[in-house]
Amino acid sequence: MKKLQTFSPWERPQAELLRELLEREGIPCLLRNAELSAALGEIPFTECYPELWVIDEETWPRASSLLAQWLAESERPDTPWVCPGCGERLEGQFGACWRCGRERE
Repeated sequence: MKKLQTFSPWERPQAELLRELLEREGIPCLLRNAELSAALGEIPFTECYPELWVIDEETWPRASSLLAQWLAESERPDTPWVCPGCGERLEGQFGACWRCGRERE
């Protein structure tokens, strides 16, 4: 086994999502320390950080590349867009127009 990434306790949902995405790509993974945030204060805080581990070390380079790609895509802000239905200008994070309800193409 080889550690892929350590997450902060409040990033646990993201760690779970990334574990699922890697497993869909055929890369068996394990999320360690996922439930230890309840023990925060009783044990050292660094022991409570969720860690994403790749079970087969041979898949680590591919897993690392996929993880880096997904994290880079999630950090990129979406570009603003104009609704083709009503012409309303919307911020990039919206998937549908707030004025007419038309979905982003």
